[in-house]
Amino acid sequence: MAMNAFGDLTNEKFRHMMHGLKIQKDKDGKVFKIPFFAEIIVPVDRRQTAGVSPGQCASGWAFSAAGALEGQMFQKTGKLVSLSEQNLLDCSRSQGNEGCRGGLMDYAFQHVRNNGGLDSEESDPYRAQDGSCEYTPEYSAANITGLVNIPQQGASLLVAGAAVGPVSAAVPASLDPFRVYKEGIYYDPNCSSEDLDHGTLVVGYGSQGEEPENQKYWIVKNSGGRDRGTQGYVLLAKDRDNHCGIATMARFPVV
Repeated sequence: MAMNAFGDLTNEKFRHMMHGLKIQKDKDGKVFKIPFFAEIIVPVDRRQTAGVSPGQCASGWAFSAAGALEGQMFQKTGKLVSLSEQNLLDCSRSQGNEGCRGGLMDYAFQHVRNNGGLDSEESDPYRAQDGSCEYTPEYSAANITGLVNIPQQGASLLVAGAAVGPVSAAVPASLDPFRVYKEGIYYDPNCSSEDLDHGTLVVGYGSQGEEPENQKYWIVKNSGGRDRGTQGYVLLAKDRDNHCGIATMARFPVV
């Protein structure tokens, strides 16, 4: 497997730059239930509706939350509008987030709901550093009415990914696949489903090769820019015992 430009960083430097998911007790939210009439659609690939932006501080949680909300707004309006991660970094501290020191997607969603909106990226662009809150209501491009948690068991993440769009998720700090991944399907039997502290976005799934049953993958978006992974994405092994904990913290906002 080819190594990307981040593979030679020390563990300490890489964790400081990219990680920052603050694991806390979940906020209240509905639990996703598979409709009895649900059909499993294969493949699903929403990379064209999930733009890749570079994250330079521990802001993966903000990119994950903004990406999930962008996807929901696209599903609702048919328009893809980039939302402000900087708004989330600077304005969601009262919910428990700590800007470039880390945060949680649930708290970001709660902030948008309590605040009554989130500005567009154009109105408050990403600056990769903490600052004062500059939310401007007239530039708000999205809002949230609720949060749905996706159970880890069964096909819930698969159905949610097909039915509702991009889903916020997380991977572990110790073996973040985005650090070394360049191409192919990422699988490491030692990748734990615990110690999750890097926010990501599941934007689809599929399979490849002559034996697709053994070559299934999730399409996962990172926040480190197009130089990481394949144009900012990684194909993470699917149906391999919740590999890297991708289904452990899956959720999406309701708009």
